[in-house]
Amino acid sequence: MIELRSLTKTYGPNRAVDGLTCTVEPGVVTGFLGPNGAGKTTTMRMILGLDRPTSGTATIDGKAYRQLTDPLRTVGALLDARQVHPNRSVRDHLRWIAATHRIERRRVDDVLDMVGLAAVAGSRAGTLSLGMGQRLGIAAALIGDPRVLLFDEPVNGLDPEGIHWVRTLMRALAAEGRTVLVSSHLLSEMANTADRLVVIGRGRLIAATSVADFVARSGGAVVRVRSPRLAELSGVLSAAGLSVREDGPALTVSDTTTDVVGELAAQNSIALHELSAQQVSLEQAYLASTDDATEYRGRSQ
Repeated sequence: MIELRSLTKTYGPNRAVDGLTCTVEPGVVTGFLGPNGAGKTTTMRMILGLDRPTSGTATIDGKAYRQLTDPLRTVGALLDARQVHPNRSVRDHLRWIAATHRIERRRVDDVLDMVGLAAVAGSRAGTLSLGMGQRLGIAAALIGDPRVLLFDEPVNGLDPEGIHWVRTLMRALAAEGRTVLVSSHLLSEMANTADRLVVIGRGRLIAATSVADFVARSGGAVVRVRSPRLAELSGVLSAAGLSVREDGPALTVSDTTTDVVGELAAQNSIALHELSAQQVSLEQAYLASTDDATEYRGRSQ
């Protein structure tokens, strides 16, 4: 597993990562979430030994990355798919990486087929589209058949089919018992892919828990209700101490159940046209939990 203990990185007076402590466990996909500038990429770079922590530790199965004998056989990573020699062929790029760890050449063809790049293996890496470049970066991460994988925005530039493929791949890798850490801003995709979450803001840990628990903490289910006597119903629900919000032609009632709302409506002979429980989305839960930690905001229109 990946273990972070009081991990801190400062640049002058700024703390990019501030006392981060958590574990990333094998056998599940862990989503790594946070606003721009939260410290996600810096954290990944420290796990991979590319940046030295100011204090604290980042270890993989108890060892720092620099202590690993054959790092590519232990850890695979995609941080920036553009880091390729543009005039080297796709196949030669992977052969060059494989040669650094005495990995057999046939493994190159295996991963090219796995990521769907076999047909362009002879093409120059610099001519690949953004999405195909991402596939090449994923292939490089897989070349050593590692048990720990880190991906930073792996679906960037991919079409819907490619996004579905990445989702399936991540879950398949985790099902094999590997440790999979994925950073992404596509929250709808994380909701479909991740089992657990590590959420940070301003370099500090906000949550390290399951997706279901993270969503539940934000308020869980709400009840949506429509009625031809909406204003009267709103008054009845509010008088009962419920939190009621107008939502177009309906009311949204927080922290309650459909049974409670239905009983109150029946007691007051108010007809209902809709009564449904709706779960808070991962996006809503994420926005609520990181609101105070968002540094870069655009102006609302």
